Amino acid sequence: MINNFSYRQLLFAGIFLETIIFFILFCSKQDLGDVFRYSARYSGRLSLIIYLYCFYKFYRAFLNSDNLKRVKDLVFIFGVLHVIHFGFLALSVYLNNLPIIPVKITGGALAYLMIIIYPFIIEKIKKHIYHLMYFYYVGIVMLMTYVARIKGDFEGAEPEIFHKIAFVFLILVFLKFGYTFYIQRKNFKHE
Repeated sequence: MINNFSYRQLLFAGIFLETIIFFILFCSKQDLGDVFRYSARYSGRLSLIIYLYCFYKFYRAFLNSDNLKRVKDLVFIFGVLHVIHFGFLALSVYLNNLPIIPVKITGGALAYLMIIIYPFIIEKIKKHIYHLMYFYYVGIVMLMTYVARIKGDFEGAEPEIFHKIAFVFLILVFLKFGYTFYIQRKNFKHE
């Protein structure tokens, strides 16, 4: 179904969804800090879905020895949407006077940098192991965000069932894809 849409249509659909998220929250929340807090939360959930789809498309391209053109388009869309998410998150932190602990945000900052750079270098990367490093690192940072949410470490964000479901689902994806990559590791050796 998604394969029938062009790259531009998917990009505009993603930006449209981000806009809808913001608009609904802008109309339903009284406090601007809450608007950006919840916009960041739901935008992050959209980013998770896009990330999982990108990882799946890479997984399929790897198994079928396909080129990464479609994956490149999708990770670019993921990057754009995750930058929008970062904007919501930064404004939430600022407007809600949330503390910034450099040690805790270093891993996330590196993940954001990777998310921004990867679409521009994906076709230059010849070894699959580097693609896997990207997908697993970004995914682990997301996973650790859910761990912190589940533990109640985020100020102003109570743990929700979604966090547990996302945590379990990410673990299952890592295990399933990781097992397949391990079994297919002979493909890594030829590159």
